[in-house]
Amino acid sequence: MEQIKWVPNRMPKSDDKWLEIMSLDEVKKARAFHASFPQYSVTPLADLRRMAEYLGVGGIYVKNESYRFGLNAFKVLGGSFAMGKYIAKEMGRDVSELTYDYLTSEAFRKEFGQATFFTATDGNHGRGVAWAANKLGQKAVVHMPKGSSKPRFDNIAKEGAKVTIEEVNYDDCVRMAAAEAAETEHGVIVQDTAWEGYEDIPSWIMQGYGTMALEAAEQLRQIGVNRPTHIFVQAGVGSLAGAVQGFFANLFPNDPPKVIVMEAGAADCLYRGAEAGDGSPRIVTGDLQTIMAGLACGEPNIIGWDILRNHSAAFASCPDWVSAKGMRMLANPCAGDPVVISGESGAVGMGCLDAIMEDDAYKDLRDYLGLDRFSQVLMISTEGNTDPNKYRRIVWDGEYPTDATPQLEYEGYRENR
Repeated sequence: MEQIKWVPNRMPKSDDKWLEIMSLDEVKKARAFHASFPQYSVTPLADLRRMAEYLGVGGIYVKNESYRFGLNAFKVLGGSFAMGKYIAKEMGRDVSELTYDYLTSEAFRKEFGQATFFTATDGNHGRGVAWAANKLGQKAVVHMPKGSSKPRFDNIAKEGAKVTIEEVNYDDCVRMAAAEAAETEHGVIVQDTAWEGYEDIPSWIMQGYGTMALEAAEQLRQIGVNRPTHIFVQAGVGSLAGAVQGFFANLFPNDPPKVIVMEAGAADCLYRGAEAGDGSPRIVTGDLQTIMAGLACGEPNIIGWDILRNHSAAFASCPDWVSAKGMRMLANPCAGDPVVISGESGAVGMGCLDAIMEDDAYKDLRDYLGLDRFSQVLMISTEGNTDPNKYRRIVWDGEYPTDATPQLEYEGYRENR
């Protein structure tokens, strides 16, 4: 079975100019914007006490984003806030003035008119952009890479967006969306992949993701955990990872949690950059075939990359079985723990932690991170079963089996199941 690859972060530091975008004040603005939506509610933080006992850590806490705005994934947080910030900038106003009620009013339509938001997506981000555009009376055009699933396509189309599946990979879809936006009157690309000259909107998307991190920090305090000691966060282009890392680095500047960034092995651009060790990002090309469709991105967000290279503890490249194992563990937890329905891009943290704690092949990583019975581990299940057929094939039918992985003996679980 293919092994998880990992490297410690020994890259030289930059001037860290992007850390300030995830300041507590900026993230609070994003949360206030989201809280103005009638669909807003705080998503659950699952406390997996028995799983923590089983794996030998102090606590495991899973932020369950399958409940976000009824869209089964976290991505809407970024797309919606970026739209709000873009509209505010165009109108010469601060985003704090733009509530949901105002953005859906006739007065706003007369004052602002209508823009067309272009994006590329494997599914979740595009659905979030389409949903927000639909709610706010704007237009959306969404391009999906080849191999995208029909359920994800249908969910975007239901929101009234113009949506296509192209015969190119994700990164080429981004270029396509950017070109079309440039040729369209009132056209704008909403993408979390940043590049030179395209940095405002990706930074606003990251701030939108901060809502989730802020909620998680507050929820941990409510159950007596002042700060997580470790955060396992997955990465595609690195926007989510950079946002989570940036927020917690600002929240705990003197004692930040150790963050491990996990990618799909087929699209491990951040891992390769960390492995090279010179501080420059790397690009992965090709079809990027992985079950973790939301992580199948080969070109890093330069903003997220800059934050991660300065602050993260380690980078891991994960084969597909890691995510599949995590999905099954979250769907069938130890007795007494809540079930978390987590999709292919959402469960890699659980599978990775399990491998690190169970398999002595990863003892060096376990020791490097200092994972032990006192560790308080936060992870984010970024999506639910956004591809229901694939979810069932993995969780019910056992696709990507892991029967060769070691199994811990746990008396408490055996007695109580």
